[in-house]
Amino acid sequence: MSGLENSVCILTVTYGDRWRFLEKVLKRVLAYDQITQVIVIDNASLYSVTDEVKKLEDSRIIVISNTENTGSAGGYKTAIEHAVENTQADFFFLLDDDNLPGADVLTKLLTEWQSIEGANNKKALFCLREDRVQHVKIAKGENSLRYLTFNDFMGFNVFRILANQYRKLNYKFQKDGPYKSRVQMPYVPYGGLLLHRTIINDIGFPDERLFLYVDDSEYTYRITQNKGIIWLIPLCKIVDIDKSQGLDYKRRPLHSHLLDQWNFRTYYHVRNRMFFYSNNFISNMLVFKLNKGLYLSYLKVISLISSKREAYSKLLVAVKDGLGGKLGKADNEKF
Repeated sequence: MSGLENSVCILTVTYGDRWRFLEKVLKRVLAYDQITQVIVIDNASLYSVTDEVKKLEDSRIIVISNTENTGSAGGYKTAIEHAVENTQADFFFLLDDDNLPGADVLTKLLTEWQSIEGANNKKALFCLREDRVQHVKIAKGENSLRYLTFNDFMGFNVFRILANQYRKLNYKFQKDGPYKSRVQMPYVPYGGLLLHRTIINDIGFPDERLFLYVDDSEYTYRITQNKGIIWLIPLCKIVDIDKSQGLDYKRRPLHSHLLDQWNFRTYYHVRNRMFFYSNNFISNMLVFKLNKGLYLSYLKVISLISSKREAYSKLLVAVKDGLGGKLGKADNEKF
């Protein structure tokens, strides 16, 4: 059987008032020849997703409506469970509701799948989003494993300051090279991920306790932990119709984006990052505690200078919750 004959089920999660994005994504994927089903998880949207989908007049679309927002973790868990139990599709292609893939992306992915060695449950493919600076660097040859640094705290490691500064300086003077045909990734977001259904037996479903942010990193890292390989395919591109949070943040002296942009998204990102990293990337607790103490001391000074003491206090709660495994949907007072 050639890769072009394999059946694919699209999985996506939407919320709020985002039909203007979702409609474009649905129309694009419904044009793919390999699509047998499209599962849309409606996470308590502000409008009737079902009514809007009916206007597309395509029976391949299945809408599952939640009465409350279960986050990306709960949404994708529901989508994958439904796909496993109720479809015969060979592949699941995960897309956020604002991820617009190229017109021939799926054909290219399936062709690449056939050319890459390995069992179906030991590989996954991922599309390139060119607004992700780190992913672009990796796609051009930078070692993705350097981002798997141990004993960091929120990316800070006192013993790697000089090395990191050297890399940044060196990168400025490097010529912009071409994309590689494919490169390995340790973990990736949901949006743009192609999985074979057999891999679900190995990695299970997303952890709904994480609710939002980093849940995709934790989920896809299970592929790496199970001796599988996630391949980034730069030829296969996805465009984010909606801008991700933080991409337009302008750095200022004596300020921190963590404090300046404190909200429910930042809380979940910090909490879940602490949980994910503390369970996978601490090999020396003393070094981790040193980095944690230094970075939090720095942020405390910044909070006093920038009048963000309340945000700093809430950040401490997020760190404590993550390290202590206190997960689930959080109370609003933490935001």
